[in-house]
Amino acid sequence: MSDNNAANAGAQAAPPVQEQRAPFPAVRLLYAIAYSIVAWFVFWITLLLALVQFMMLAISGRINEELRHFCVNMVQYLWELVAFITFVRDEQPFPIGRFPNRT
Repeated sequence: MSDNNAANAGAQAAPPVQEQRAPFPAVRLLYAIAYSIVAWFVFWITLLLALVQFMMLAISGRINEELRHFCVNMVQYLWELVAFITFVRDEQPFPIGRFPNRT
């Protein structure tokens, strides 16, 4: 048994290989918190615009096309905010990136 231990002592065990982890994205977390606040406001503004659109429909019998186009952009912007927050996309939304224009 002592020969076996002596043979094992001569052969050094390789140190365990540690995987390199990327550092915690603290800056992205701060951006995500800020964009979450912006998304909350954009969500409520969009709902308010929907109410205005319903009032326009009730008064004039048709929807306001300019308001509809603006709402399309707001919904796209809200999607971009949520997509950045949830790591679906890496491109930062407005005000760092471009404001969406889908009209």
